[in-house]
Amino acid sequence: MDIRAVAFDVNGTLVNIRTDEHLDEAFRTIGHLLTYQGIDLRRHEVRDLYFTILKRQQRGSAEKYPEFDSVGVWRTLVEETATDYTRSLPPEKLAQLPGLLAETYRGATRQRLKLYPHVRKVLQGIHGRLPMAIVTDGQSSYARGELHKVGIASYFSPIVVSGDHGYRKPDPRLFQLALDGMGVAAEHTLYVGNDMHRDVYGAQKAGMKTVMFTSDQGTKSYRHCVPDHTVHDHRELLRLLGL
Repeated sequence: MDIRAVAFDVNGTLVNIRTDEHLDEAFRTIGHLLTYQGIDLRRHEVRDLYFTILKRQQRGSAEKYPEFDSVGVWRTLVEETATDYTRSLPPEKLAQLPGLLAETYRGATRQRLKLYPHVRKVLQGIHGRLPMAIVTDGQSSYARGELHKVGIASYFSPIVVSGDHGYRKPDPRLFQLALDGMGVAAEHTLYVGNDMHRDVYGAQKAGMKTVMFTSDQGTKSYRHCVPDHTVHDHRELLRLLGL
């Protein structure tokens, strides 16, 4: 393969993460935080409002693969439940509140966050030799912070996060944003992911070569989609790339 750049998925590919978006304790925490903003909601009320607004967002999208906006969900929830006390808060606090709620919710629902074995060694082996990018489904309110937490954010440019664009993988436009950012043609770029539909199918639609990483997350089959390569250990990437 004449590969001149590499792009990666994050969760389930580079990062072993577990979350529970329906965790009662998370909505209890949010409910308690909201009391200091003048909003009194029980945990089940927070949960019901959150998912109702999220689904409303997605239904209102014209995209084939709509992505939600986490900060926007919390902004709407605050606007719809605000009291006079809420509206009297300093404008800068109100402006920052939706982002804080998004981060708090993600932190409260996160149960695991660590790199898969050998990821750092492999990224160090590629860094400086080939451009590397990220194409991930997620929200910038937490995806960028999580990359920083595991210590690999600096390896990638650009970092393409679906929540910034309103659509998610397998939409080929996300992969094209990475290609444009690296300045490398699709046929010379390898994409590494763990989901046959969102990652392999999506990257192939964008014209990229693909590697399927066999983690315990993600869809393992989609139609007749077949990756160019399958790896069980990230170190196999260095061999594929001739590094």
